[in-house]
Amino acid sequence: MICFRQKRRRGIAPNHIRPQTAAGMEMNRILTYTTHSEAETEALGARLASVLPGGSVVALYGDLGAGKTAFVRGMARALGVHARVNSPTFTIVNEYDGPRPLFHFDMYRLSSADELFGIGWDDYLARGGICAVEWSENVEDAFDGSEITVRIERLDDVSRTITIEGASLC
Repeated sequence: MICFRQKRRRGIAPNHIRPQTAAGMEMNRILTYTTHSEAETEALGARLASVLPGGSVVALYGDLGAGKTAFVRGMARALGVHARVNSPTFTIVNEYDGPRPLFHFDMYRLSSADELFGIGWDDYLARGGICAVEWSENVEDAFDGSEITVRIERLDDVSRTITIEGASLC
């Protein structure tokens, strides 16, 4: 269970928090944020990454230009990555070294989870870094249900609605 501190930050405070419960399970929350700039989207990515344990998978969903790569740039910053973060559309995966490694996948060009396993998905998971997966809808069968889901919706040229599932407020 991932925990966010209940601290409001300018621009990325939750708009709506809706708890979901299942019998005998801890409360899980769906957190929805509105960001009003690329910098705020990056800040929210950094905030999430700062609480992720090693081996976490972040499944990102959103249309082209929604802000998935900006979100991952923020994650990279929080993980101590100093390299420039770009979308790995043609390389499929970019590896970023830092105190906690980041494996940034772009599944746009893949059509199945089998293709992801073919490029060594299990090996990346075993390395204990954070896996950020853009275009996750193309490889959903590869996920085991423990992933954090991030959905990004473009509201206008700069504003986004970002929904995070699999995180809980403490």
